[in-house]
Amino acid sequence: MSESRRDFLKTASVTAVGAGLLGSISRSAYAAGDDTINIALIGCGGRGRGAAEQALSTNGKVKLIAVADAFRDQLDGALQTIQRSVAKNETAMVDVPEERKFVGFDAYKQVLALPDVDVILLATPPGFRPIHFAAAVEAGKHVFMEKPVATDAGGVRQVLAAAEVAKQKNLKVGVGLQRHHQACYQDIIGKIHAGEIGDVLATRVYWNGGGVWEPRRTREQCKTEMEYQMRSWYYYNWLCGDHICEQHIHNLDVGCWVKNDYPIKANGMGGRQVRTDKRYGEIFDHHAVEYTFADGSVMISQCRHIPGTWSSVSEHVHGTKGMADLSGNARSCRIVKPSGTYQFDGDTKTPYQVEHDDLFHAIRNDISYSEAENGAKSTMVSILGRMCTYSGKELSWDQAINSKISIMPKEYSFDAETPTNPDPVTGEYPIPVPGKTKVV
Repeated sequence: MSESRRDFLKTASVTAVGAGLLGSISRSAYAAGDDTINIALIGCGGRGRGAAEQALSTNGKVKLIAVADAFRDQLDGALQTIQRSVAKNETAMVDVPEERKFVGFDAYKQVLALPDVDVILLATPPGFRPIHFAAAVEAGKHVFMEKPVATDAGGVRQVLAAAEVAKQKNLKVGVGLQRHHQACYQDIIGKIHAGEIGDVLATRVYWNGGGVWEPRRTREQCKTEMEYQMRSWYYYNWLCGDHICEQHIHNLDVGCWVKNDYPIKANGMGGRQVRTDKRYGEIFDHHAVEYTFADGSVMISQCRHIPGTWSSVSEHVHGTKGMADLSGNARSCRIVKPSGTYQFDGDTKTPYQVEHDDLFHAIRNDISYSEAENGAKSTMVSILGRMCTYSGKELSWDQAINSKISIMPKEYSFDAETPTNPDPVTGEYPIPVPGKTKVV
């Protein structure tokens, strides 16, 4: 953001405070100056496209001016989709000429060097998040980053360090744990915190389903192993963190939100029983973890990618006076007590949009806004669970977060060596073995 535009936004924010209007400022309040927020997208997959569309749909003028991805075909496809999506939005603009389309591992550096970019949307595979977030903070950009924010303990530590710098620079940071912006979750968890169900004794959290997208390329269609893993990033730990990290983080985050705390230790089990073909890389197809908090309460966790099995994406809280059920379906959110049932019946606006509305409102009004620390610690909860299922060991939070074992590549290029490689004969990847695999 140029200095004149920074000064204008800051002045508008102060004026709003003086008039008692902070939190309800209208688009017209910026009509006298350049109120446009320029955004750039780094990572052009499905979630990246969605994040860009939602950012462009926030209140006020927003312009997408740059995009970056490791692959040109993904970049072009995303840009076409975004342009069609916002074509009828009067305050959304897409202005991405060829010179602001960047491709390759270093594309993010070229985006961050653009002085007029105000907000960076980080939606690459999660393994890149710590690097990109730290660089965005160094460049002085506001950030929305998807979850999880890392795939190993070293990455979490890097994000936590960058989060502190972001606070010092007054940068606004949003993280894609959208349930924090969903009215039914805010309502029910607010009541839990107010003592509605008494002391919380246990939570049960689930992301059980049939799985996600199939690998999109064969090895023969890719020039290198690095390209092959990047094209099917969900199935490699350095890129995804396994589905306990990439998906189940949502439920684990809710469990921690309920407790206003993070677990001190965990143990668990998991494996690869059904999704065993080599095209599924190296990740497990099921995990079950028991987390323990400092007060002795537990969080029981399950996640599964196996077709034809019981499916549930939900959280359940058991207290001394009753229980609560939570789900992405707002009408399933309720509190059950001997005296009766409270059923949520409020706002059902999609939290994917609300999380961007809240972030961009904070940027326009210079409101303190930082979700990075919680995003990093909830990511660490999911990594702790994976470390327990892969190793078969009970591990403490301190052991896990201080692990010096990195699962990341030593360098980033399409010719670089990947952290794990297939057997040269069978093409099979080494799979973690509980009791043998070392994680700390």
